[in-house]
Amino acid sequence: MKTKTWESPIVLEVRKVKERLAAKFNYDVDAMFRDLRERQKTSGHRYIDLSKPGRKTAVKRAART
Repeated sequence: MKTKTWESPIVLEVRKVKERLAAKFNYDVDAMFRDLRERQKTSGHRYIDLSKPGRKTAVKRAART
């Protein structure tokens, strides 16, 4: 008898949301990220840009200590 794999209601909900978003953008990852970037610009929230050299250096230094 095959046992059922472990499932969490939270994981199942996240997967449903992921599938709904992917379908909305016809499974086009580039389109999903364009939408995400646009929503970041208009959200009013501050975001950290990890691509800036100073930030990466600071993160690496903090990880070593």
